[in-house]
Amino acid sequence: MFARNKVLQSAAIALALSAAFAMTPATAQESTDPIKLTLHDWTGQLITTEIMGEVLKKGGYNIEYVQADYLAQFAGLEAGDLHVAMEMWETTGRDAMDAATATGKVENIGPTGMKAKEEWWFPEYMKEKCPGLPNWEALKEASCAEAFSTAETAPKGRYLGGPVTWGGFDDERVQALDLPFEVIHAGTDAALFAELESAYQRQAPIMLWIYAPHWAPAKYKGEWVEFPAYTKECYEDPKWGSNAAAQYDCGKPFGEIWKVGWSGVKDKWPGAYAAIKAFTINNDEMGAMITKVDLDGKSVSDVVAEWMGANEARWSGWIKK
Repeated sequence: MFARNKVLQSAAIALALSAAFAMTPATAQESTDPIKLTLHDWTGQLITTEIMGEVLKKGGYNIEYVQADYLAQFAGLEAGDLHVAMEMWETTGRDAMDAATATGKVENIGPTGMKAKEEWWFPEYMKEKCPGLPNWEALKEASCAEAFSTAETAPKGRYLGGPVTWGGFDDERVQALDLPFEVIHAGTDAALFAELESAYQRQAPIMLWIYAPHWAPAKYKGEWVEFPAYTKECYEDPKWGSNAAAQYDCGKPFGEIWKVGWSGVKDKWPGAYAAIKAFTINNDEMGAMITKVDLDGKSVSDVVAEWMGANEARWSGWIKK
């Protein structure tokens, strides 16, 4: 009887331990060190990052959010001081991403499912003053440039670009295409769209950087400028395009929004790596969530919690992969 009880007791202990390991795969089988996810300065990226962080927490992982510069973050990713960046846009970050992945210390973990578009944008009402739009060559006309001017830039037009840290080569584009415009960089994402709102309400002239997925292209009537189509050669070979002496004489590239990370993630946290790779979301979902934060005044955390509650079957599948 004693021996039988001993066997039963041992079996019960083994079963309990097995259950504990099954419930906490990250802590039982992988490193308990925090996975450091980078935060940037636009709403959509804060949302994707917090969704990923909350999903990983559900899988038992220790998560830390770290504010980091969009392009300069690659030094930290290469060193392993930072671990995952949830949004690297094909439109602005491809060069930095390719340079980092070429070292072997950073990995492209795959697409987010969202498609990126970033380009010069103008309100529909500006076509009366610059009827050649959306063709970029209309911007070369002195009258068109003046229509987009401000007291500070006249007679040159004013182009309101994103924060300097976003990259995008707009200063180089103006020079390469010989556009009579002055590039002014907004200090923050919020400032960029606050100025658009103010100008739009007053029917005032404005040309600025608009990106998608975002709520702005849906809220405001307008168009993106049609520059010569991007090619890799445009950014690398001065002989390509209309200006044989300069690069960037074309528009921005369109394409994927990528997930990137320190190459050690897959060995240190293999379950987390699988979840990050499985993460996917589309433009419509993201645009709706950005709207709730930027226009409806909800917090990022509240919007993420709402999404988590509505999509449990979906994200739970990510952490089982």
